Amino acid sequence: MIDSSVIAKTLIKFEKENSTFRSGGGAITKKKDNSTLILVGSVLLSSSGVLNILLPLITYLVVSRVYSRKAKVIQPYPVMSGMNLKDFTYEELKKATNEFKEELGRGASATVFKGVLASDTGRCVAVKRLDAKVRENDLEFKAEVSAIGRTNHRNLVQLLGFCNEGEHRILVYEFMSNGSLASFLFGDPMPNWYQRRQIALGIARGLLYLHEECSGQIVHCDIKPQNILLDDYFTARISDFGLAKLLRMDQTRTMTAIRGTKGYVAPEWFRSLPITVKVDVYSYGILLLEIIFCRKHFQAVAEDEDQMILADWAYDCCKQKKLHRLFKNDDEAINDINKMEKYVIIAIWCIQEDPSLRPTMKKVTLMLEGTVEVSAPPYPSSFISSIL
Repeated sequence: MIDSSVIAKTLIKFEKENSTFRSGGGAITKKKDNSTLILVGSVLLSSSGVLNILLPLITYLVVSRVYSRKAKVIQPYPVMSGMNLKDFTYEELKKATNEFKEELGRGASATVFKGVLASDTGRCVAVKRLDAKVRENDLEFKAEVSAIGRTNHRNLVQLLGFCNEGEHRILVYEFMSNGSLASFLFGDPMPNWYQRRQIALGIARGLLYLHEECSGQIVHCDIKPQNILLDDYFTARISDFGLAKLLRMDQTRTMTAIRGTKGYVAPEWFRSLPITVKVDVYSYGILLLEIIFCRKHFQAVAEDEDQMILADWAYDCCKQKKLHRLFKNDDEAINDINKMEKYVIIAIWCIQEDPSLRPTMKKVTLMLEGTVEVSAPPYPSSFISSIL
């Protein structure tokens, strides 16, 4: 191999010789041509050593980048950024639930199963598997993960992780040992008045957090007894964020299709009015009446049609100072009739048809706590359109 440093010296020598024969003819031209060839050849030869080093390096970098891109494309279940959630595989959850054997509950587009995580010292979890046949599941899955993934409050059910593998969309929650509020309220025996008050306050605080205290304002859109779960200590936990609507920091209302459950849906859903956090306040008002009286918002009563719609009946009894009619076989409530009346009035404020008349969840919480005085509400024009 030719030493490039030697050639460089030879070139300098030729240049000096050629410079003394400027008046010469063809011989001088020939020497110049030879020197040019030597120059080109030396550059090529000297650069070949560099190319021997650069070419393998460039090839390695290009190939590495291509494989890196492919790896990112075929990753089956990417971790959702900004959330401290575990990314489960389908096989993990299938094993944890004993092949989805023990069913805890079923909804319109999902089924919840009890599971035990072997990787987490046998921790019990609730595994919510979304129905793959329901077209809206993709949106519902993303809504639920986005809405609750960044939240942290004692009155919300904590989302632990998810599975987004192929056609499987599954959410993993902490397990609530005392089931839903619906089973607690409408079953036997009747829960005591103190427990009901604590549950009502817990739900209010959870909604206050969603509306005003978490990083992004969240409208739950489906507050009802079935979506309130109770932990070991009967603390109320709001769950099921499948229909939740996220609002930007600079956004206070949105236009969206009707969401929620019949009987708990605010009137503005049916009137093409902007949707705000006040739809949750309305649903909470209906729920609060159910908590107070331990009966469903709509219930056929053979002896008196006036008692079928709980909101109308409660207002009439409150207005006529006959609340005792609402408390059959509930001596504890009758003995605390003044506080009962206050709770009924708060509920009636929440279910005003005009959203602007409804209090915020912050004010509702303060009224329940006794910090803010509860005034008499205006007479509601009609509950029929939204309650039935």
